Amino acid sequence: MNTIPEDSINTGVGESASSAELRFENLYRTLRSRICLLDYEPGTRLSEVALAKEFGVSRTPIRRVLGRLELEGLVEIRHGVGTQVTEIDFNYLCDVYELRMELASQLGLMSPLPPTEDLLQRVQATLDRASVVAEAASPRRLFAQVNIEFFEALMELIGNRALREVLVMLFYRSSRMWPFLMREDVIAMEAELFCNEIRETIQLIESGQLVALGNLRRRHIAMALQRLKLMSAENGRVA
Repeated sequence: MNTIPEDSINTGVGESASSAELRFENLYRTLRSRICLLDYEPGTRLSEVALAKEFGVSRTPIRRVLGRLELEGLVEIRHGVGTQVTEIDFNYLCDVYELRMELASQLGLMSPLPPTEDLLQRVQATLDRASVVAEAASPRRLFAQVNIEFFEALMELIGNRALREVLVMLFYRSSRMWPFLMREDVIAMEAELFCNEIRETIQLIESGQLVALGNLRRRHIAMALQRLKLMSAENGRVA
């Protein structure tokens, strides 16, 4: 069982507020990851009681986490019904992708931060993991994981906090589209395209061309959206 001491979530009992918030953030990230990796599929009902038992906390912090996830469009809380993971609204998520595409170009324009050696190592690590996606035991899941890791690494280049917050929210709202739509027969091709994107990204980071990196991100998001639309039309999973 995952054990998060209750006083680590509810502040003021033998622990600083900052430490309690860190533990709350870890709980939030765990549940968000499960939703985005489809461990909790669309429509799954989430029990506050079961989650509180799993993580060793009261229902209060669980309710708080679920409220945050609802604001981000990942769950829906209905009075008298409970909490459910939201369904995939493909048309709406296409709108999200288009907004992400327009904002991506701001990466190198709005208070960009200088890349560090640690950042380059993290991006290189995503390339190493992406290169073995096709041979993985669960390729679709690994692809989704690496996609998240790559995105999180790039967020370290954004100094404008408001832009970063919006990009993070939009990314996680739409990230389920890949594991939800991607068929087994296209995983190898998508993984290779992803590897090429990461290689280009590394080159631009190493040369300090962050404006060009923002334009690269915009272009790849646009191309990814077109491929997702094609997948949706071909497999009929989303209306």
